Amino acid sequence: MNTLSWIRSVNGTLGRLAPEHIAGKMRHAFMTPRNLPPRDWELPLLASGERITLRFGLSALRWGQGPTVLLMHGWEGRPTQFAHLITTLVQAGYTAVALEGPAHGHSPGNQAHVALFARSLLEAAAELPPLRAVIGHSMGGASVMLALQWGLRAEMAVSVAAPAQLLGVLRNFAHRLGMPSRARAAFVRQVERDVGIPISRLDVSRYQLEIPALIAHAEDDRIVPASEALTIHQSWFDSRLLLLPEGGHQRVLSDPQLIEGVMALLLRRHSTARQSA
Repeated sequence: MNTLSWIRSVNGTLGRLAPEHIAGKMRHAFMTPRNLPPRDWELPLLASGERITLRFGLSALRWGQGPTVLLMHGWEGRPTQFAHLITTLVQAGYTAVALEGPAHGHSPGNQAHVALFARSLLEAAAELPPLRAVIGHSMGGASVMLALQWGLRAEMAVSVAAPAQLLGVLRNFAHRLGMPSRARAAFVRQVERDVGIPISRLDVSRYQLEIPALIAHAEDDRIVPASEALTIHQSWFDSRLLLLPEGGHQRVLSDPQLIEGVMALLLRRHSTARQSA
């Protein structure tokens, strides 16, 4: 029996006898990220970045000089997972600032969730020059959309492999770990309590998203279904949908079509601003 099968078996049995207890253990696991080391191909960018510490202790890496692009990684992610995109941004004359989310990398904390990521974006933006763009991957993409509802100001946004609403993420996690119905309900309640926002409100269909955006997703993503990107696109008035045939959940960040799409969005907005002037 592998580890996942064992966890599912324990949850299936104890989840009926002590649903709140099992829900609490799974909530802790859901909100406690591992700090995973960078891959070899990320190391050159890591070495060239300037580490900065923001006012509330958040850590970030910065490269380049020019208009600022703020990036947020996903769950258990790293700034350097954006290596190919950051390299292109710097070569094109932008400053790339990539945050390490709460409980990730050098940033403080031992637990994280989408609302904490969103608040981190707001804290960072308050200390940085006006943002040309904000880019998020996976949970980082969900946090970008939430931060925009809370007043984050940027000229444009990019969401990569992000979920459209949190309830589906919670249900998938609970189902994968074999929690019975009462434990699943308790798990959702406990996460909602810790996040401090009704889960039903963490849904892109309830958001007002008006700045130009690129919504990118790989069709073979096994972590977040590509159908989530379509839902986001339908809810985001001025957005372009980029569905890539492959790239999974992580490799999509290095896809040349994604990088071309981001640069085209930046160029489009820059050209529009020049024409308006």
